[in-house]
Amino acid sequence: MMAPAQVVRGVDLLSRVAGAIARLGCRPLVVMGDRTHATVHCQLQPLFNDPALAIAQISYGGECSESSLAQMRQVVATHGADVIVGVGGGKALDAAKLLAYQCDCPVVTIPTSAATCAAWTALSNVYSEQGAFSYDVALPRCPNLLVLDYDLLQTAPQRTLVAGIGDALAKWYEASVSSGHSDRTLIVAAVQQARVLRDLLFQKSIAALQSPGSEVWRDVVDATVLLAGVIGGLGGAQCRTVAAHAVHNGLTHLLQSHGTLHGEKVAYGILVQLRLEEMVQGNQLAATARQQLLKFYEDIGLPQSLTALGLANITLAELQRSAEVACSTHSDIHRLPFEVTPTQLMAAMVSTTAPPSIGRGQEKSSELNSPDALVPTSPRRFTVIDEVQP
Repeated sequence: MMAPAQVVRGVDLLSRVAGAIARLGCRPLVVMGDRTHATVHCQLQPLFNDPALAIAQISYGGECSESSLAQMRQVVATHGADVIVGVGGGKALDAAKLLAYQCDCPVVTIPTSAATCAAWTALSNVYSEQGAFSYDVALPRCPNLLVLDYDLLQTAPQRTLVAGIGDALAKWYEASVSSGHSDRTLIVAAVQQARVLRDLLFQKSIAALQSPGSEVWRDVVDATVLLAGVIGGLGGAQCRTVAAHAVHNGLTHLLQSHGTLHGEKVAYGILVQLRLEEMVQGNQLAATARQQLLKFYEDIGLPQSLTALGLANITLAELQRSAEVACSTHSDIHRLPFEVTPTQLMAAMVSTTAPPSIGRGQEKSSELNSPDALVPTSPRRFTVIDEVQP
């Protein structure tokens, strides 16, 4: 399925959406995280107090993991839940969608931030209990109901919208590489929508961040939550992820990265992908795009480097582990039109802010792909060279 069966968006929706949920089931199980419950409990009270709904709730435990899903399936059975309602960020919504699929129930998604398009998509990412990416599950349909309440989203920290902008930007940089050559109607449409999405975010993000709750802010929220989801719905797996998300997946295996948001890691991953295209292919368009993104990231507060992600002091072994996960056999990084080794990826990961190597082409690529591009400062440490400025 390309889209949710129903999307409702507006203000003060949580006081008016019980009827739409009741049409799907009368015994909802609400899946959310502990922090979400603490911050939005008041906004959810009209839903919990509605006499037409016999609601139970459960915390998904902070990770959409196999053990968490197993515990929630038991609660579904105990409560006799006939509809799952996911409330929260990407992991909570992924957990709710996958739980609903496993229990053959309809699902409602209520995002509490604009940090991802998880409220829309027919996809769930599964993580270990420690937060390391394990695998994703393609679902047979999008949610039955998506509730986009601008009042609720406005309570989220601005950092979450910034992260959502980074995650949404990846649609263009990944889809254009994986599917820009396709002549299939829906894939062409998805790639072109990804370009439109990128341009909207370039044009409107700064103004949106300066005026939360405004019309332009809502435009950017719609772009990150809804339009980003449309692209995956139209193009499917072919337009979903390439190197930027693969880098994210690798970084989740480093405990030090768990303080950063999904979209922040993905945004950094876009720079890594462009750097790979620049180094391995001598692609000067990629070099120009990277410089454009670096300026945009600076303007809105997205991370440009490992240092900005809080990873300046990771060990060489940790960096290698992350790169190996990102380059594993079934990784989406292999959607790139060239082969990538962990050593090449490591070189790109530590040079995301390096000056463009104009005119040096493959010769520069060969130089940066060598292990010598990672400069050891001790037996277990390396210098992050991504702080070098043009």
